[in-house]
Amino acid sequence: MELKKEFVEMLRQALPDEAEALCRAIAGTEPSVSVRVNEAKGATVPDGAARVPWCEAGFYLDERPGFTFDPMLHAGLYYVQDASSMFLHHVIKHLINKPVRYLDLCAAPGGKTTAALQALPAGSLVVANEIVPNRARALADNVMRWGSPHAVVTCNAPAQLGRLTHLFDVVATDVPCSGEGMMRKDDEAVAQWSPGLVEQCAARQRDILHDIWPALRPGGLLIYSTCTYNRQENELMVKHLIDEYGAEPVEVIVKESWGIAPAMGCDLPCYRFMPHRTRGEGLFMAVLRKPDGARQSLRVKRNTSGKGGTLPRDVRDWLVNTQEYDLSLQGDDVIANPKVHADALDALRSACHVIYSGVTLGTLKGKNCVPHLSLALSTALNRAALPQCDIDYPAALAYLRGEAIMVDAPRGYVLLTYHDKPLGWVNNLGNRANNLYPKGLRIVSKNNPDHAPSVVGMR
Repeated sequence: MELKKEFVEMLRQALPDEAEALCRAIAGTEPSVSVRVNEAKGATVPDGAARVPWCEAGFYLDERPGFTFDPMLHAGLYYVQDASSMFLHHVIKHLINKPVRYLDLCAAPGGKTTAALQALPAGSLVVANEIVPNRARALADNVMRWGSPHAVVTCNAPAQLGRLTHLFDVVATDVPCSGEGMMRKDDEAVAQWSPGLVEQCAARQRDILHDIWPALRPGGLLIYSTCTYNRQENELMVKHLIDEYGAEPVEVIVKESWGIAPAMGCDLPCYRFMPHRTRGEGLFMAVLRKPDGARQSLRVKRNTSGKGGTLPRDVRDWLVNTQEYDLSLQGDDVIANPKVHADALDALRSACHVIYSGVTLGTLKGKNCVPHLSLALSTALNRAALPQCDIDYPAALAYLRGEAIMVDAPRGYVLLTYHDKPLGWVNNLGNRANNLYPKGLRIVSKNNPDHAPSVVGMR
């Protein structure tokens, strides 16, 4: 790989002591592969795995397996995420010790959203937003796989969310950037880079921060991150937040052995991940606190839409601790949302386009309710409520491709499991089982591996 001369010169000016080593790492070394396990679903880090130092749920793989063909990935047992990005897990664990309302503003495809769902104290609400509709749908799919009922996915511009004055205790802004930190694994990032792109990204970042700042409560935390190296999008943006909004930098304790670089060209608590220092791709992160002041009460008109209709009585049994959820109809879908988040959900629905929340239990069809994949993958599923059938690897692949399979189970809706982990639903007719796996999520590759990748451990 040949880096652009302007990019190399920019690094030499911004990072005079490290530019040459960084350029060698970008151009001459291979990206690492890492995953983060979903402990809430019983996944564990395999014995002897090389762990990500700043995230106890993360570990490195020696090579990149065929993740597509691992049913455990589709079941939400782990998420493929760059190790540097897992630093968010450490930041949350270090700074947040009680339930919060957390906004992941630029959230697709969902790595940092699922990390927040994993790291935040129990009872927290995570709102994941993505402005581009098709990316928002992919985000919702990944949030659904992770299985937490305490998540909402929205598709809005930052300014729309900014109208929710002081709603959030934490706002994470993994802002669109020039992508320098992705150059080692993405040739397009090398090709599209220019000084003009850096300028455009910095201007867009300032706009995003301006638009979302009102939604953060006084005393709340802003987590700012990019996947780039230049100071204009990193330290100078942190300085902009300090000068423009009175933001107060917050220090995160890290170990020297982790190899994380400090701020460049200033004395601020910032955290730089660079591939010649750390095993992962380029990342910059800083945390700032909004100055304390009068907190405004957000006036919300109670949203009663979608709550009418008759719900089948037995669907309430499909959840554990069903008394903790509000059930409602959204079109033909039966949705369950934790009661503890009712006010926040009303506020979000009053100002935002909510495309996913809580758990979708099923879809009404005549007198029946067809169980939804969201329910199968949710940690709120009551597995005793419906029949189950554990299937082997060839059957799991066939199911994920949308093919009809045979199951040894009673007639009716059956939960398919793989190594006892929920995978999805079929409608067993006796001579065959109708496949209920959503078409948009099916494996389309015709490759037929002999065995599944062995990625995570399980308890």
